[in-house]
Amino acid sequence: MSAASRASLRLNSTNRPTRTRNRAALLTAGAAVAALTLSACGSGGTSGGSGNTNFVTGTNGIATVAKDGRSVAPELAGETVNGTRLDVADYKGKVVVLNVWGSWCPPCRAEAKNFEKVYQDVKGQGVQFVGINTRDTSVGPAKAFEADYGITYPSLYDPTGKLMLRFKKGTLNPQLIPSTLVIDRDGRVAARALQALSEDKLRSMLKPVLAEK
Repeated sequence: MSAASRASLRLNSTNRPTRTRNRAALLTAGAAVAALTLSACGSGGTSGGSGNTNFVTGTNGIATVAKDGRSVAPELAGETVNGTRLDVADYKGKVVVLNVWGSWCPPCRAEAKNFEKVYQDVKGQGVQFVGINTRDTSVGPAKAFEADYGITYPSLYDPTGKLMLRFKKGTLNPQLIPSTLVIDRDGRVAARALQALSEDKLRSMLKPVLAEK
């Protein structure tokens, strides 16, 4: 073997561990990103996917739709976390606040008491709150969540997210949990937030729709 060949062999042998370490680091980083994507629990965002749904997003992250541009909410019916039958269509004539949540989601826990407080304040004004519990593989954790945060309004149990997919494209993003919609008295989507909501933001989102005649 020539001197040049021996030198090349030594160089390749020296570089191989570095290349192996770099490849392993890239694979580990890629796996971490994939895991975050699959288990994402979004605490913010303004994109609900493509589709012309006439939403106009304000500086506070809340998107609204003018009365003449609203889409009718899809059929939302099924069993609740507590095993009773619920059909959101039964609340037509009321303003409905629809909150998508999961017991596994930290931002959902952060906003839960805000929702219950506002619900207690407005339920006598023709407002109904309804949750959609998603990605909980059994109702046990969802029931525990409701008990921990004193939630008294019902939640549909939707572990696979099929109810979310019924909305017109661009209305909800299944990767952004929690999400909240306000549905007007005619059953049309009037406002949207793809983020956890403070009590003040929730009230400001609901107030204009409640004031409509």
